[in-house]
Amino acid sequence: MAGHYGEALFEPDEAGEAARIDYGAITYDPITRGRLASLGVGPGWRCLDLGAGTGTIARWLAEDAGATEVIAVDRDVRFLTELASDRLRPIAADITTADFRPAEFDLVHARFLLMHLAEYRDVLVRMEDWLRPGGWLVVSDAVDLTTVDAPETPYRTVMRAMWQALRNAIGTDVTWTPRYPYYLAELGLVDVGAEIQVPPRMPGGPVAAFWLQTWAQLKDEMLATGLDASQLQLAQDGLRSGSEVGLSPGMITAWGRKPG
Repeated sequence: MAGHYGEALFEPDEAGEAARIDYGAITYDPITRGRLASLGVGPGWRCLDLGAGTGTIARWLAEDAGATEVIAVDRDVRFLTELASDRLRPIAADITTADFRPAEFDLVHARFLLMHLAEYRDVLVRMEDWLRPGGWLVVSDAVDLTTVDAPETPYRTVMRAMWQALRNAIGTDVTWTPRYPYYLAELGLVDVGAEIQVPPRMPGGPVAAFWLQTWAQLKDEMLATGLDASQLQLAQDGLRSGSEVGLSPGMITAWGRKPG
């Protein structure tokens, strides 16, 4: 595959990538913060944030939630180093090989990470091992609500090409993500819960901007799947104007507590 975690497709230095990341944070951070807050994260907690990206959630954990220690892990930590503090420590590592001491963290969190990894089940096992008794595992990924049982529109056609392009290039697979709560239960976690949040897709809104920027950066790979450029243009125009209706991909979040 060309690259890992998408750096071959979404290079941090590429024009528009910083804005794309910001649109994603504006869209999904409130959902993630609300879920983590509901689990009681705060002073005394040691937290591991995997695939931390630009560090918006790691920083919230350290500064707003008041966690005692936050380890923010990513293969590329250029956006994280400036956030380093006595509470937040960035670590450059590949999550498929990274290792931490068993029973070390009160929270292990990953968002939009495991869907890119063929080894996601193995990584989930290791994430559970890093939890202290009573600690929480929280995982979020995309769930495709854009192509299944939807009318054949340019928007659906383009989203289908996007998922295929991501799978061809870096192995992304979101077909399994609705099974998250079952996987967490199989790990022996208790108090397992799950939710799907679908951000509003409005003209000029952050999620529409996120997908427009994503399509722009994936254009060549999407056209290589057989997508017609005219369909892409129609979908782009429709997303900007609001004339193309349809759901945005949702975000599924699942959580579970290690007994103890």
